[in-house]
Amino acid sequence: MVKRIVHLFFAVIGVVLGYTFAPDLFVRVFHLASVPFRSPWFGAALGGAIFILTTTWLVNYVTTLIRWIEDKLQKTPLADILGGTIGMVIGLLVAYLFTPAIREIPVVGLSVQFFVSILLAYLGLRIGFTKREDLVSLFAGKLVSKERDRDKKQNYKNGEAKLLDTSVIIDGRIADLVQTGFLDGVLIIPAFVLQELQHIADSSDVLKRNRGRRGLDVLNRIQKELKVKVQIVETDFDDIQEVDSKLVRLAKHMNGKVVTNDFNLNKVCELQGVAVLNINDLANALKPIVLPGEELNVQVIKDGKEYNQGVAYLDDGTMIVIEGGREYIGGKLDVLVTSVLQTSAGRMIFAKPKLLEKAL
Repeated sequence: MVKRIVHLFFAVIGVVLGYTFAPDLFVRVFHLASVPFRSPWFGAALGGAIFILTTTWLVNYVTTLIRWIEDKLQKTPLADILGGTIGMVIGLLVAYLFTPAIREIPVVGLSVQFFVSILLAYLGLRIGFTKREDLVSLFAGKLVSKERDRDKKQNYKNGEAKLLDTSVIIDGRIADLVQTGFLDGVLIIPAFVLQELQHIADSSDVLKRNRGRRGLDVLNRIQKELKVKVQIVETDFDDIQEVDSKLVRLAKHMNGKVVTNDFNLNKVCELQGVAVLNINDLANALKPIVLPGEELNVQVIKDGKEYNQGVAYLDDGTMIVIEGGREYIGGKLDVLVTSVLQTSAGRMIFAKPKLLEKAL
């Protein structure tokens, strides 16, 4: 189809040129004054035929060039095409405004006008391509908020934005984690999370109020003491009431990761396909590995949920459930590890008294 259009283009050019110039050419140059040669229609037919025959070799090159441009345009994002086109049109309009003044230049006025038009069109194309988002937003009639402008300046990469939820802020370990340098990128604090934190800090319940104030102190430390980018995002979703659901949607919108220690939010993020960084998972990964068959010396603190069970804890807080350990509550006991259960909620170790193993 493209090849036929190119053939038709050259044929039309030949017909127009033959219709316009052929009669004078035959009469004045070749001195052919007979009726057929003086007819513009004869010149049009002859010019079209000559152009079709003489440009046959050129058609393939033009067709290849058109298909190459088409392939490039198909691979180029629409915003890039629109931005470049708008910029080029603006450049040509500016060149048109300067045309009367440039034409007044003696001798080289026409050449300078052509050069200036090409230069301004190129500059407009490059500027339009670079500022494509701003141009497309401007011509689409959209008002870009200041917060959105700040997001563009940050130029987030995939996974660079880390969205903090309320639980991880109150927990406080996020500040120590950032200080060590293991968590980089941009820390995003949604306005609705900050609002929930302030609501907790103003609670009439003493425990909740202390937790809320602790969270605010953690945020203050991160912003003032630690060398990390912190940004408060005002984006909200009025159609959603739950803070966790808002956080998941915002993470999808920003293509970021949710930082939390909430087990339920962790599962929701996994179901929604949102990347999540669970502080508890990190803490569990850093705990010493205990394998079945190892011996531990622990102090039995209390009884377990099942009959005759005792409960002890490691120094890092890992719970040890001891079968038959109830009678040793309040004392120290050598135990053998039988199994280890690892979940996002934490690690649990099952063991039995070493004395019982020797008796068997």
